[in-house]
Amino acid sequence: MYIATLLANPERADLDRTTVESLRDAWGGGGAVWLNPGIAAEFAVAEVPANRWEVWQGLQGIGVDLVLQQAEGRRKHMLLADMDSTMIGQECIDELADMAGVGARVADITARAMNGELDFEGALLERVGLLKGLPEDVIGQVLAERITYTPGGRELIGTMKANGGYAALVSGGFTAFTSAVAAHLGFDENRANTLLTEGGRLTGDVGRPIVGREAKVAALKEISARLGITHDAVMAVGDGANDLGMLSLAGAGVALHAKPSVAAQCDIRINHGDLTALLYIQGYAVNDLA
Repeated sequence: MYIATLLANPERADLDRTTVESLRDAWGGGGAVWLNPGIAAEFAVAEVPANRWEVWQGLQGIGVDLVLQQAEGRRKHMLLADMDSTMIGQECIDELADMAGVGARVADITARAMNGELDFEGALLERVGLLKGLPEDVIGQVLAERITYTPGGRELIGTMKANGGYAALVSGGFTAFTSAVAAHLGFDENRANTLLTEGGRLTGDVGRPIVGREAKVAALKEISARLGITHDAVMAVGDGANDLGMLSLAGAGVALHAKPSVAAQCDIRINHGDLTALLYIQGYAVNDLA
């Protein structure tokens, strides 16, 4: 048995009954359940329809996401999340670079690295090198003035934790940001790279080993083993090429507003919904949200 979930942007809340019931009828599904009126609905189907991606593409055109999952085990016990452009709306290194006057150059490298065009570690070191000499206190300024949180983050973490889940933030960014973001959103732990400083200024380097794609995979393995759960019990969410390892290993790998080359390799793609979509695809209804 599979569950088909349809999701709209909560700001528009324009998921209509006709769209849901027409697809349900076409696929011979069960009764439609509204998880949040205008935003999320689901129904059961016996198997994955052959025209799944054709239908998905058509729904994208009207601003609706479609997710198909096995019914059994879709409610997860652990969340493993990327930070930049996932839990927050920015790439922290791009914001630091803008303050250092090298914003355009670094943003271009970031975009290419997240799209899988460049080696992540090499691109990280190149970008951090351009920040050499930047005052350390700029980090606090960026946190205070430039960082915004993706809608639904607190609800996602709060609801999963209220139901016995565990939440870990693992980023290819920097601990100076993940520690603040994790504390704000309620993550149980966070891992990232450490920006090295000397005399109150960035040295242009990071501590080793570098937290990249493989470190995210290792985090999934280590934390799930510690919790005594299988990889299938993990939901991972990210947007960049360095997230693909953990997205493919997790029971539910969610490409959230991801780069096209990344989304193409994931079965769960959220392009219109916010982070609450990760709760709806687990079967939580709006009244269940913490």
